[in-house]
Amino acid sequence: MSNYRPMPDQCADTVPIKVNRIFDSCSDRDCFANVQILMDGGELPANITMVKSRCVRVSNICMNIEPVPFNRGFYSIDLTYTFRVELMAYERACGSPVLLTGTAYAGKNVILYGGESNTKTFFSNGEQIGDTNACCETVNLPTAAVQVVEPIALEAKIGSVCGTDGATPIRTVIMTLGLFSVVELFRPVTILVPTYEYTIPTKECHADTESPCAVFDKIRFPAEEFSPTSFPMASQEENCGCNDPMPEENLGNT
Repeated sequence: MSNYRPMPDQCADTVPIKVNRIFDSCSDRDCFANVQILMDGGELPANITMVKSRCVRVSNICMNIEPVPFNRGFYSIDLTYTFRVELMAYERACGSPVLLTGTAYAGKNVILYGGESNTKTFFSNGEQIGDTNACCETVNLPTAAVQVVEPIALEAKIGSVCGTDGATPIRTVIMTLGLFSVVELFRPVTILVPTYEYTIPTKECHADTESPCAVFDKIRFPAEEFSPTSFPMASQEENCGCNDPMPEENLGNT
C-alpha cells in the first residue's frame, strides 16, 4: 500500500474512470435438504452401510438473468449450484473407509434491482455489452456475481431414489448442505473521482534474510492453545432444556 498522502493545500483534479457499479446485492444462508448425490460409479455399492462427508466444494454456478415483467429495472436471477462431493464409505463402523466421489445440484432464485440501459457497447478487443432481439430492441442485462464459501455438510445418509426407468430404486447418498452466499448485480459506469499527483512508493523492496530461528523468536507464544476453554454455561433462566446444544452426532454425518 502506498504511503502517499495529499497535502492539505494540494488541490485535486477530477478524472473520469470506468468502474462496475453495484446496483443491488443480497446475502443469504441456504440449507439445501435432501440433496441427491450422483455417484461417479453410478450407484452406491451394496456392501456400504455408512457414509461420512470428507469434502464438499462448489465447482460451478450457472446463472440465468431475466427482466421481471411489469417491474422495470428488476431482474430475476436463477442460480444452479454444482457441488463436488468426497465421501468416506464404510462396510462397518470399525472398518477402513473407501473414498467415493459424486456430484450434486441445488438451485435458488433471487430478485434484485439492476437498473436499465438501452445502449450497446463495443470494445476493440472484440467484447460487446448489449444485444438486439428479434423486435430490434436493445437488450442490455446487468452482470451477476455470486460469492460463496465452501459448503458445510450438515448430514449425510444412505437412501434410495427412483432410477431412470422410474421403477428400479437406486442406492445413493442423500445430504443436507449449508451454504453462505452473496449475490450482486452490477453495470459498467463512468464516474468522476478526485486525483492527485503521481507518486512512487517509499517502502524499499527487500527479502527477509534472517535465520529461521530468528523469525521463530518473533512469533508470539500461543498461550491460549495451552488453556482449553470450557463450554459457556447458560443463565439460570435459559437453562430449561430448550437451549441445550444439539448433540454432536446430530450435527455431523451419519
